[in-house]
Amino acid sequence: MSATTAPASATDAQHRQGIDPRGPQFTAAITAVVLIAVLLLPPFVAGVLTAVQAVLFAIGAARGVQHTVHAALFKRFVRPLLAAPSELEDPAPPRFAQAVGLAFTAVALIGYATGLTLLGQIAIGFALVAALLNAIFRFCLGCEMYLLMKRVTPQTT
Repeated sequence: MSATTAPASATDAQHRQGIDPRGPQFTAAITAVVLIAVLLLPPFVAGVLTAVQAVLFAIGAARGVQHTVHAALFKRFVRPLLAAPSELEDPAPPRFAQAVGLAFTAVALIGYATGLTLLGQIAIGFALVAALLNAIFRFCLGCEMYLLMKRVTPQTT
């Protein structure tokens, strides 16, 4: 069990707060497909699609991944086909990961908008690597960054 998960037998409060860890993995898979498309499309279309992805990241960062369009698709079409998760995940690390994705797509947008297509493609490439790590290996790079920051930041009480 990773540091971002709680056992399925945890308290009811933890269950209400936890999310199915397969949801963010599903989201990462869709995101990876979108980012691959961005890299294959002409710069103008890539910029528009990057803007759409930036909005999706912004929603995930602001409201939490459990309140995104991807989460609704997962809950409606994928989750009913799966067994209950053995553990639930804290939504804070995936939410932070969405903010990291937003930062990369913001840089990409600047690149595409200013004619610095290579900058846009590099930024999208970094976001794509992170999305693929999560989609394929369930390794959330942004989540791990969040946990590392929590460990090195002094806690105030």
